[in-house]
Amino acid sequence: MPRVAPRIECTEEQETCLKRFAASRKAEKRLVDRARMVLGCVQGRRVKDIAEELGVLPNTVIKWRDRFREHGMDGLHDDPRPGRPDVYEEKDVLAKVGELLKQPAPHGYASWDGATLAEQIGCSADTVWRVLRENNIVLQRQRSWCVSKDPQFAEKAADIVGLYLNPPEDAIVISVDEKPGIQAKTQKKGFVRESDGTVVTGVNSTYRRNGTINLFAALEVASGSVKGRTTKSKTRVDFLSFMDEVVQMENATPSEGKEIHVILDNYCTHKRCTEWLAKNPNVHFHYTPTSASWLNMVEIWFNIMSRKVLRGASFNATEELSKKIMEYIDHYDENPRPFVWKKREVKGAEIRDTITNLIN
Repeated sequence: MPRVAPRIECTEEQETCLKRFAASRKAEKRLVDRARMVLGCVQGRRVKDIAEELGVLPNTVIKWRDRFREHGMDGLHDDPRPGRPDVYEEKDVLAKVGELLKQPAPHGYASWDGATLAEQIGCSADTVWRVLRENNIVLQRQRSWCVSKDPQFAEKAADIVGLYLNPPEDAIVISVDEKPGIQAKTQKKGFVRESDGTVVTGVNSTYRRNGTINLFAALEVASGSVKGRTTKSKTRVDFLSFMDEVVQMENATPSEGKEIHVILDNYCTHKRCTEWLAKNPNVHFHYTPTSASWLNMVEIWFNIMSRKVLRGASFNATEELSKKIMEYIDHYDENPRPFVWKKREVKGAEIRDTITNLIN
C-alpha cells in the first residue's frame, strides 16, 4: 500500500518560501525539486505520487522531508562535504542583497522581503533574515522626512536655533504658525467589549462634516505659554490682526523698547508685511528655511493639542470646536512648560537610490 507522507508542521512564511522556490525559474534545479518534495508532504500528498511526479525514488522524498522537519529551509541545502568548504559567507549574501535591492521587486511586489530575496539568491529565507538582522537592515519599516533645499538653510537655521538657545537680552521670542482646516466632525463614540473581553473606546468610522476653522497660535519660547485665536479664514488680514493681539498682550510697545522676535514659516500670509513691521519697529520676523517648518517650535504644541483635543472627538458645530480649543489653551496656560531645544543628528538623511553605500 502506498505510503502517505505525514503532514509537516511549518510556518506560513516557510510555506510561502517553499511555494516560491517550487515555482522559481532562477533557483538551482535541485533546490526547486527539493522544495516541491517538501511542499507535497506539507500538503499531505502520498510519497509515491510525489516521487513519480518528480522522477525520484520515494526514499529521496523521505530524506528531504525529514531534513526540512529537522532544519527548516536550511535543510534543503547539501551538507558540507569533505575538503575545502563552500564559500557562502554572510558577506556574499549581503553583497547579493545589495545588488538585488537596486532592482524592482519581482512578481509585481511593491518592495522586497526576505522570501523574495532568498528565492533570487538561492538560499533560505532564514539565512536572508539573519543577515538582514545582523546588519540592521529593516526592509518593511519606512520613514519619511522633508529635506530642505534652501541654499541659505544653514544661516536661517542657525538664526532660529540661536534664538532658542541664546536669545537677545530682555527680548521676547515667539514661535507663531497656524493650523488650517480643522474639521468639526460629528462622530459617534462610546465603549465596546471585544471578543477577548477587553473594553476599548469605539469610534464609528462614518461622520458628518460641520465646517472647518483655522487656528493661529503663538508660543512664547521662554515660558512655554500659548496664545491662540480661531478664525474662519487664514488671510494676511487675519494673521496681522492676530499679531496685533499678541504684541498687545505681551505689553511690548515701541515706547517701552522691548524687542519681540517672531519665528515664522514661509507661508504666503506671513510675507509682504512691510507696512505692519514699520508700525511695529520692535518686532522682528525670522523665517524658517524652505521645507523646514519643523524648526518652528509651535509645531510641537500643535501636535500635542491635536492629540488632546481633536483625536477621536465629536463636534456638532464649528463654534463648539472653537470653544473646546480655547478652553484647552486656557488650561494649558495654567501650568505652561517650555520646550527644550536639542540637536538630533540623523545619519544618512539623504535618500539614496541604492542601499550599497549604506551597508558597506
